[in-house]
Amino acid sequence: MAVSRRNVLLLGGLGVAGAALGVPTTAVNAKSASALDDSLMPRPFRTDFIQAPVLAPSSPDTVDPADGKTVRHYTVVEKAASAQILPKAGLLTPILGYNGIFPGPTIDVYQGTKVELTVINQLPARHALGGHSLDTSTHLHGSASLPQYDGYASDITRPGFQKTYKYPNFQGARTLWYHDHGVHHTALNAYSGLAGQYHMHDANSERLLPRGKYDVALTVSDAMFAANGALGYDDNSQSGLWGDVILVNGRPWPVMRVQKRVYRFRLLNCCISRSLRPRLSTGDPLIMVATDGGLMPAAQSVREYRHAGAERYEFLVDFSKYRTGQRIELQNLSNDNNVDYDFTNKIMAFDVVDDPVDTADPSWNRIPTTLVGSEVMNLQESQATRTRRFRVKRENGTWTIDGVTWADVIASNYRKVAAEVPLGATEIWEFENGSGGWFHPMHIHLVDFKVLSRNGRAPFAYEKGPKDTVYVGENETVRLLVKFGPHQGRYMVHCHNLVHEDHDMMVQFQVGDPGDPDPNDPMTAAPAVPSGTTATMPDPAPTPSATPSATSAPAPTPTPTPTPTPTQTSGRTQPKPQRPSR
Repeated sequence: MAVSRRNVLLLGGLGVAGAALGVPTTAVNAKSASALDDSLMPRPFRTDFIQAPVLAPSSPDTVDPADGKTVRHYTVVEKAASAQILPKAGLLTPILGYNGIFPGPTIDVYQGTKVELTVINQLPARHALGGHSLDTSTHLHGSASLPQYDGYASDITRPGFQKTYKYPNFQGARTLWYHDHGVHHTALNAYSGLAGQYHMHDANSERLLPRGKYDVALTVSDAMFAANGALGYDDNSQSGLWGDVILVNGRPWPVMRVQKRVYRFRLLNCCISRSLRPRLSTGDPLIMVATDGGLMPAAQSVREYRHAGAERYEFLVDFSKYRTGQRIELQNLSNDNNVDYDFTNKIMAFDVVDDPVDTADPSWNRIPTTLVGSEVMNLQESQATRTRRFRVKRENGTWTIDGVTWADVIASNYRKVAAEVPLGATEIWEFENGSGGWFHPMHIHLVDFKVLSRNGRAPFAYEKGPKDTVYVGENETVRLLVKFGPHQGRYMVHCHNLVHEDHDMMVQFQVGDPGDPDPNDPMTAAPAVPSGTTATMPDPAPTPSATPSATSAPAPTPTPTPTPTPTQTSGRTQPKPQRPSR
């Protein structure tokens, strides 16, 4: 797949801060995707690692009178800002971000504490590149939310409006993430910065795994840069976007100082299209302890693994075995059907320091082998009452699921469903990717699932945990075991290559019989309301060399004020949430 620097479209106003496998690893190689002068491009391992700040509650906790549970209240503002990503001081990259940063602030909650998250849209009226209205829909990926709080793509919040999302947080501890899911523009909006991690804790995870500053969030994305330092964008004829710069928490190839002890890493692949294949430069194994839906029944030792967009994997690394001053790289071996560049084979580096280790902390040298089972991992194939197969492919230039697209759902007035599943039913869902040249990370909203097989063979060791997104490689058929609930209503299933999702690889399914009218209709039960804040941050002036699309009409306005960069830390900026009182 040829990629030319001249083919890169310019985001004149918007950018982003942000065991061996039996599968092929070939990928297309190219020199660069960016139009930025080479002397201004970042290089690996020249910037310090940071983490996103932890979001503080916006008001005191309340109690839900229906069940007596604690409700915690948060607010984030979607707005345009700018960030210092590139090495030259003052060469700022415009972004869209939650609270004006990418990644957005991390939300930390304890299992059983409900959350009400108010999202205020103070974005410009239109995206500077695509020209589309900057309507958003916030999806908490991995949450069993009611339909009206799930981030249904067509349940939009326009600039000047806000919506309060309600999250039950009854599931086991896990790494979730929140991101924009606005209809047909998710890729550009998320790529511009609208994404952040959300961590749910419980007693088991805190007992078994490192906590505090040794529990480290890694939001990995890729980017390309325009000549003026803004974000470039090239979706390669709607097949995918592959940047030439790897960002970790919004910084290019950072270096983290680590003590001689065990660390827990929560790695979210936030790339629009790129899959990853992480491994340590020493060849030592990563100890996999959790997948999308939380802890695995047993830890798995893998030297490398295949990591698709939107998947979350948690692994342990024991740095006590390394000498002081040693540098260990977290590398990226890539996978089939990526486009790679000079430095996309690197993710970040760890420098081992001789700081004192608190050996009274039992997690400092503990590598647990037995973890915690979950309801979905205890399911048996014999419990399935039905098998459904979904074929994912490109037809007439459009990405489809069984020949159906989200445009078809819209045309049906949102009544067209790919499956009607009884509430509480257990089914086998198969995703068949019979065409060569593409892979599809398939995400099912609402549920966790268990991977049964891949082309008739056992799943990879690192997949043996609860999942909500699965890598479906070219010429692969993946079988999943899914229990549907606890809510009734309509939910989406789609490819999480966000370019594919937008063009138009998304359908919906219905759980149970929600009735007509549906009290939990995803578009009418809890619509956005005016925020009372009509002032929006304007689009920056586009670079003169940018060629906007025919629908683009951004107003020429000043560049936004730079956003402060979070203070460097190897851990969290606030303590972990306390367990709610009983």
